Amino acid sequence: MFLKKIRFGALITILSVSLIGLPHVAGAMTVTTTDSTELSVTTQASDLAIIQEVLDYLNAYNIEGVDREEFIENAIRGMVYTLDDPYSDYFTNEEMQDFMNGMNQQYVGIGITHRFMNNKLYITDVLAGSPAQQAGLRQNDIIVKADGHTITSSEDIMLIQGEENTKVVITVNRNGKILDFPIRRSQFVLPSVHSRYISSGKIGYIAISSFSESVDKEFVAALTKLRSAGMKSLVLDLRDNLGGYVNSASNIAKHFIKNGTLMYTADQSNQLEPVLITDGEDIGIPVVVLTNELTASASEILTGALRDNGVATVVGAQTYGKARIQNLYSLSNGSTLKLTVQRYLTPNQMDFNHIGLKPDIEVINNYAAQLVTGFYKAGIQQLEVNGSPSSLSINGVSFSGYIDIIQSGNKIYAPSRLLSSLVRGNVSWSKENQKVIITDSNGIKSGFAKANSSIKIVNNETYIELHDFQKKFPSVEWSYKQGVVHLANK
Repeated sequence: MFLKKIRFGALITILSVSLIGLPHVAGAMTVTTTDSTELSVTTQASDLAIIQEVLDYLNAYNIEGVDREEFIENAIRGMVYTLDDPYSDYFTNEEMQDFMNGMNQQYVGIGITHRFMNNKLYITDVLAGSPAQQAGLRQNDIIVKADGHTITSSEDIMLIQGEENTKVVITVNRNGKILDFPIRRSQFVLPSVHSRYISSGKIGYIAISSFSESVDKEFVAALTKLRSAGMKSLVLDLRDNLGGYVNSASNIAKHFIKNGTLMYTADQSNQLEPVLITDGEDIGIPVVVLTNELTASASEILTGALRDNGVATVVGAQTYGKARIQNLYSLSNGSTLKLTVQRYLTPNQMDFNHIGLKPDIEVINNYAAQLVTGFYKAGIQQLEVNGSPSSLSINGVSFSGYIDIIQSGNKIYAPSRLLSSLVRGNVSWSKENQKVIITDSNGIKSGFAKANSSIKIVNNETYIELHDFQKKFPSVEWSYKQGVVHLANK
């Protein structure tokens, strides 16, 4: 994203909502200087005394001087970072505010998502209410300059980021026309929930990007709207959702499960305790959950709960594997400790920490293929997919994602995983024969060989030539015009 997050803190996090204050603890000691310039230190039988002792020595003798506040902060960080725990942390008051802003999807920037591909910087989405939208930027615009500096690499995206209330001039190529857009960077809140409706299959789609404080209310609004439209099944997209508040995930689970177990938790006692869902509601329709390697924490809580309670089928890639819960503890100096306080297991008592949750239907490394497979599982019968390096639509409805196409002369190559998903098949690689093998829903295998240029391999991904693919799967129609590919399985 071309969004400067106000500080996300740790990459993956789960928080319980309570803030617990701790009493101030201090050691007592005296420091005197003798005639022989020896330091006399009276220590107490306390672990804290040695910290004060070191500080006293630094104050008395260090020629560089001592910043007591910085010393104490670094001492605290040292204790926390010594833990064998990547999720515990220490925040100053300012850092804590930034962390909470990030948790609640507050950003500073111009408000676009982007993708750098083939030496071009594409705008993949312009966020509602953002400075970019107000200025007139559009999806599929190609950013060629920022403040007059030519964009030549992915690192140049830093030219677009900046402090609040500062200006940047974005130059884009829009269908061959060069346009300049002066934009003032500002702060805004990104919605945590996005929904779509595919009327041809009466399928609802809800994507949750973060379990923020307001996400449960956003979810209810989206669910109500989709039900009013006549939704008969639901695709719940938790891909790239790094987590958030446990309570938010629990509140959303209540709209799927009437009575059941959300998870099991265990603290230092190692005693498993069930976290129950009561007085919820049965969703009453088929549910598909989409996951990937960045589905983490609270997202994994919800995924595990829906699957283990028999509500949902999971499609996509194996999740991140963070089965730990943190809490926030306010300190007397205004700072905050974020500490891991519990481990948790799924309702079926699976501890997947550092492992992840394996999907029921595995589709890896292709965003569009995961969507296609998810919609088929949700009950759609026919699919039409359109995509470019910066856009993706299914049955005429726009979704987050893209499709990369390789053109070589009159040959057009599309990702093998996407093509396989379109015919409800599975894709595999035969190293011995240097072939991509697609096994369709009837178990029939079709091979595409590297030797006759039926496939290309780019960045460890395989692409199949579309003319050759259509010969073996004649039900698939396709076209490729002006960088946009059209694929349909009739």
